[in-house]
Amino acid sequence: MSKFKSFLANDIEGFISFRRSLGFIYDPNDFRSLFSSFDKYLKEKGKNWDDLTPAFILEFRSQLSLEPYSINRRMSALRVLFDYLVRLDRITQNPVKNIPNLKVDAFVPFIFSDEQVDQLLKAIQIKIRPRNKAHFLTDLGVYTIISLIARCGLRISEPLKLKDDHFRSNEATIYIENSKFGKDRLIPIPSSVVCMINNFVSIRNSIIDKNECEYIFTSAQGRITTRSIYPRYDNALKDLNFNLSRQKFTNITFGKPTPHSLRHSFAVNTLKNASKKGKKPENILPVLAAYMGHADYRYTMMYLKVIDSELRNSWVDFYSYKKNCDKSKGNQ
Repeated sequence: MSKFKSFLANDIEGFISFRRSLGFIYDPNDFRSLFSSFDKYLKEKGKNWDDLTPAFILEFRSQLSLEPYSINRRMSALRVLFDYLVRLDRITQNPVKNIPNLKVDAFVPFIFSDEQVDQLLKAIQIKIRPRNKAHFLTDLGVYTIISLIARCGLRISEPLKLKDDHFRSNEATIYIENSKFGKDRLIPIPSSVVCMINNFVSIRNSIIDKNECEYIFTSAQGRITTRSIYPRYDNALKDLNFNLSRQKFTNITFGKPTPHSLRHSFAVNTLKNASKKGKKPENILPVLAAYMGHADYRYTMMYLKVIDSELRNSWVDFYSYKKNCDKSKGNQ
């Protein structure tokens, strides 16, 4: 794991530690990478506190050879970092505060059908290693976590932050505390998920001391993190021969199947199934928004644009065909 080297190095490390203390869980390398290019630029240019101006931030942004979405992610991370430094009186103003995001191409997320979700969970389940004590509890925990994301539309960080008293087996509910937008919510969960969590907790307590488990998803190696989730998830996709690539056609980007795609798929499939039952999807939106923890149900409305996986894949096929036709014409 690389160390930061600019004059802001200690402050960036302090900020990362502060966010973790609040319960935010990130892939360590991914989160640090959001600041690495800025730290390197500061070091190369020999900058100090007086140079942290909007003009310098724009100069830094202009030399990033990334897609607008990736650039906006880095700028967003810097915006939160500088808010933190303002609160600590390290600086008086946030230089990123009034800098707008770059325009991002239209993005269509990968959507799993209900059948594909079942196939994915099965592929992860069969890779659980019951005879390997060093990995069994982690494998089982990862399977349960991904099932929670798929069956309840959770963000990947939310099951990782669950504590034992957040799960109410008798009521079939889980309490999501301090998620994105600072919202708490109590949501009902399917009986199948209740059984999976009960099963994991029971096995966990038979292997390690319950008093050593601050969080539900704890293994013999400690708290389960995204570092354990992503490899097992990616291996399952490969076993199923799902397309792992991100595809871009003109101004439309079709996303690859990440764990967050399961959250998108939960929302889309909920709306699709409601429509099959004769219910108007737009009438379901406020309830679905509250369940998923959206700050405003208008954020949930985006799922109406991709009502099922077949439609999304038809779009990909159409643009792929069009792109190949354009190439053929260019070669004539």
